[in-house]
Amino acid sequence: MAKRITQQARGKGSMTFRVRPRAYRHRISYHSLKVEGVGKIIKLFNSGGHTSPLVEIEVKVSEKEKIRFIVPAADGIYEGQEIYLSKRPENVDPVDGDILKLKDIATGTKVFNVESIPGMGGKLLRAGGSSAAVASNENGKVELLIKRRRIRLNEDCRAVIGVAAGDGRKIKPLIKAGKSHHINKSKGRKWHRTSAVKVNAIDHPFGGGRGKRIKSKIAKRNAPPGRKVGHIRPKQTGRKKR
Repeated sequence: MAKRITQQARGKGSMTFRVRPRAYRHRISYHSLKVEGVGKIIKLFNSGGHTSPLVEIEVKVSEKEKIRFIVPAADGIYEGQEIYLSKRPENVDPVDGDILKLKDIATGTKVFNVESIPGMGGKLLRAGGSSAAVASNENGKVELLIKRRRIRLNEDCRAVIGVAAGDGRKIKPLIKAGKSHHINKSKGRKWHRTSAVKVNAIDHPFGGGRGKRIKSKIAKRNAPPGRKVGHIRPKQTGRKKR
């Protein structure tokens, strides 16, 4: 009797592929675009669903109103530290942890937790140890250099100055497979992953391939999970005729 292949099990949503709600109970966001001034780090904590520690920041909007939001922590910050949510007075250079718009950040500065659209909250570079360098600012677009890749974003997108904390988490060896199992389970991910050509022919369309020669297959665009394996309805296959 055949079993469900990985795509079918993921689509069905069994316990293996279900994310624990507790792992992602902390919502990472930014303050309102209208809020500027001084913020205070009131809590620095770990989260099972994130590779970087998280930090809770409190901003005093008025005498009676305070707002709080959570972002990935910058390397080197501490509880009780004051950060700025805009340019520092008298154009003093920003420090790690400050939140600025890309247009206000000097070229060469490292940033993380970058917005893709102004006001949408940090979407890029949130993993521990990740960062990008500001390369240029022209015609309302800021170019970021991420390793060997360059991306261009709106100059009003916000980012945190510095490098995301948690770098070096991969240096310590895992020693045994169970360690990797629990790390991935805390994030709702399946581990380990088995290649399709390594399983039996009855368990997957690509299974049982002698010499691991994958069969050519074109799946329908609206096929359900489990049948959508191989080429996902390409316009053409094979070599291009000149």
